[in-house]
Amino acid sequence: MATGRGRLSSIDLLPDDADPDIDWAMEQLRDRSMTQAAILKEFNSRLADRGIAPISSGAFSRHTVRLAKLTRDLERTRAIASTLVDHLRPEDDDKMVRAIAQVIKNLVLKLLEKGENLVPKDFMEIARAMKDLAAAQGLSTQGRRGFEKEFTEKANAAIDAVSTERGFSKETVADIKSKILGIQT
Repeated sequence: MATGRGRLSSIDLLPDDADPDIDWAMEQLRDRSMTQAAILKEFNSRLADRGIAPISSGAFSRHTVRLAKLTRDLERTRAIASTLVDHLRPEDDDKMVRAIAQVIKNLVLKLLEKGENLVPKDFMEIARAMKDLAAAQGLSTQGRRGFEKEFTEKANAAIDAVSTERGFSKETVADIKSKILGIQT
């Protein structure tokens, strides 16, 4: 198990003005429309235009292997989340939000355990995602509570109306409300 983030790669050490070129290269790798050698050649050409020394094929290859593994892990996580979402009913919103939050937490822990090179921006995005999930869970809980309250009020009114029409005693009405709605009157 890695104990730290490990040594920074040649690509990690590139100056900030190379970020658009790094993004371009990583996008090409994800698209799989060009060979790795062609991407490296174009990437180094772009770096040369900025006056930056080229990246070796070994360093580029190590970076692409790490990126491919991370991409597979993310795809696996998406598949798990999709499966969870497909099997949950709309009334299971809280369960879904909690499950997705747990998947994200597990992914972050895996990245940290493996010593992935996370930068402060990565942590900020992770924190933002967790905050949004917490907010979604709160909205889901509020929505469910609102629905439950509205349902209880309507059911209570319906029971009162029917019991009045049918001439039920107060004790019978209280028993019905207790059994159906859990209301003690």
